[in-house]
Amino acid sequence: MPLKSNSAGRLISFEGSEGSGKSTQISRLAAHFQKAAREVVSTREPGGTEIGEQIRNIIVHNSKGDEMCAETELLLFTAARAQLVREVIAPALLRGAIVLSDRFLDSSTVYQGIARNLAADPVAQINRFAVGNVLPDLTIVIDVPEEVSLARVKRRASDLPDRMERENIGFYKKVREGYLVLAQGMPERFIVVDGTKTEDVIEKKIWSEVQARLK
Repeated sequence: MPLKSNSAGRLISFEGSEGSGKSTQISRLAAHFQKAAREVVSTREPGGTEIGEQIRNIIVHNSKGDEMCAETELLLFTAARAQLVREVIAPALLRGAIVLSDRFLDSSTVYQGIARNLAADPVAQINRFAVGNVLPDLTIVIDVPEEVSLARVKRRASDLPDRMERENIGFYKKVREGYLVLAQGMPERFIVVDGTKTEDVIEKKIWSEVQARLK
C-alpha cells in the first residue's frame, strides 16, 4: 500500500525489551502531540486490529506455546503487522496523523532474527512484504539492562506468565544487544534512551529528541 509522498503523517515506533516502559512513554508522548493539536493514533504489536488481537492471543497468551517454533512466531507477528499497516497505520498517515506504535518491524529483526537465531535475509524480506513502504520516521529504543528487564517482568508476571515472561536472562541479553546494534547502524532513524532513569526524565528526553528530529 503506497503512501503519498506529501503525507504529513509521521510514524514513530517504540522498541525495547520486555519491561522497558514503552507503553508509559507512548502515553506521555501522545499527550505532547495532542497539546499541539495533532491527531494521534496509538497502537501496539502484535494487535491493534481485531485480527491482530486474535494473533496476539496465540503468540502471547497461549500457556502451551513453548512448542511454537521461531519461524511460526515470525510469520504470526508479520501477519498481524501486515493487517495493522493496511487497516490502521497507512490510513492514519494519509490523514496526517502521528502514529505511535508499541513495536514494529524492528521487533522481528531483533526477537526472531537475532534472539531466536533466524537468518537475517528472510526475516528482512518477510518484514518488507508485510509493511510495504510504510517505515518508521523515527524509532525510540528504551534501553534497560537485561537484569532490570527480567526483574520488571517477574514483578508483573501473573500465575500464568506469557511466553515472553518465561524467557531466561540470556534471551533478554540478546534482545538488548540486538537493539543497540540496530541503533548503531541506523543513527538517522534511531534514538536510544536510558530506561533506568525516572519516567519524567525519559519523557523529557524523548520529547526533546522528537522535536529536534521531526521538524
